[in-house]
Amino acid sequence: MSTVVTRIPAAASQQALAHFEARLAYETDCADVWYATRHEAKDFVLLDVRTPTLFAAGHVPGAINMPTRTISEQHLAEYAPDTLFVVYCAGPHCNGANKAAVKLAQLGRPVKEMIGGLTGWIDEGFGLER
Repeated sequence: MSTVVTRIPAAASQQALAHFEARLAYETDCADVWYATRHEAKDFVLLDVRTPTLFAAGHVPGAINMPTRTISEQHLAEYAPDTLFVVYCAGPHCNGANKAAVKLAQLGRPVKEMIGGLTGWIDEGFGLER
């Protein structure tokens, strides 16, 4: 007899490794962003893709506000072509970061999503900048 957890067998270790390594190529988490911005040389640009009003009400420290609709080659011109952009929006209930990631990728820019967004940041106990 099996549980709902084990009814579908786990993937083989090599398949699991490929899957989880691939996920890390597309996303990072709030704790890693927090650590990197405080303890390492920051090698990415953190983009808050929400509206300017929401950004002004509170955002991840060091983030730049660039709403998804404003992402363009013109607005990215000051950044080297290989600059990694880490995007976030309100949280898991919002797909704004995904839409922003699509635009950045269409423009040939490296991009990762900060999973959890602002909600995840707050859930981790990290403060906001206003």
